[in-house]
Amino acid sequence: MGPISFDQLKQYDFDKGLTSFRKPQEQYQAVLEISQLPEGRIVAAIYDNTIVGYATFLYPDPLERWAEGDIENLLELGAIEVSNQFRGLSLGAKLLQTAMMDANMEDYIVMTTEYYWHWDLKNSGMDAWQYRSMMEKMMACGGLIWFATDDEEISSNPVNCLMVRIGKNVDMATREQFDKLRFQYRFMY
Repeated sequence: MGPISFDQLKQYDFDKGLTSFRKPQEQYQAVLEISQLPEGRIVAAIYDNTIVGYATFLYPDPLERWAEGDIENLLELGAIEVSNQFRGLSLGAKLLQTAMMDANMEDYIVMTTEYYWHWDLKNSGMDAWQYRSMMEKMMACGGLIWFATDDEEISSNPVNCLMVRIGKNVDMATREQFDKLRFQYRFMY
């Protein structure tokens, strides 16, 4: 379901298995806050009146490089999470597909920074490369593909990556602005 409003979100419980980023109640508060941002978009998987998975979209964090270009139509996939007991059902892929069904998403560059330290390697039983492969397949369901970058955090480990979807209505000037954000160093070592 989505995008889902603050008032709609408040009607649902938040599954106790949504613990990847912080304690469930704290993450629920963060999701509620994102839903109140002018650009904030939340897509949720709901089972038995409980949110069991969600994806958040918002402007990039002002402290990160992705906000430096002041690109108005750049959204970050801030979080995507599915409760442990609902994994293996392709809910993450369905959340991304649902989000991209909104015609307004064609006006945006949607990006996500994938860092292995955010991944649930412990509960998945996968190593970092297997998990990245799974993430790439899931992101592809929403049209996000791997993009090169010289971002230091992403470059700090070869398993980290930048995934991007450029909407059909994004003009060339905006694409060029985004490329300047992706590559800020003239010389790579």
